[in-house]
Amino acid sequence: MMIIHHIGYIVQNLEESINGFLNLGFSLNSSIIYDEIRKARICFLSNGGYCIELVAPDNEQSPIYGLLKKYKNCPYHICYCSNDLQKDIDTLCSKGWLLFSSPQSAPAIKNKNVVFLYNLSVGMIELVEMGTND
Repeated sequence: MMIIHHIGYIVQNLEESINGFLNLGFSLNSSIIYDEIRKARICFLSNGGYCIELVAPDNEQSPIYGLLKKYKNCPYHICYCSNDLQKDIDTLCSKGWLLFSSPQSAPAIKNKNVVFLYNLSVGMIELVEMGTND
């Protein structure tokens, strides 16, 4: 069983979205962090046991800019915790998932390695490599 780490939301205006989620009872879990790899500003909020990641593409060079242009503000991925990233990648790929890229560091998640995968029936997911102290 894979445990959910967070739900990723793509947003146009990070500050306005933060305020909107604060009004819904969420609490800010992190400062706004710039992710150079994804060319996006990112922060995390939580409400009870739920964690969301707000992602605002910085410009058209961001790999997620096209999603924002198409869908506007909306959830776009579920992130799952992985205790063995390569094993989980291999398992999912053997079941028809498409791997977008090799593991990359995620500054907004304490520089942990993450990967994104896609399945036509499910959509996009992210895996974050968790350590023994997480």
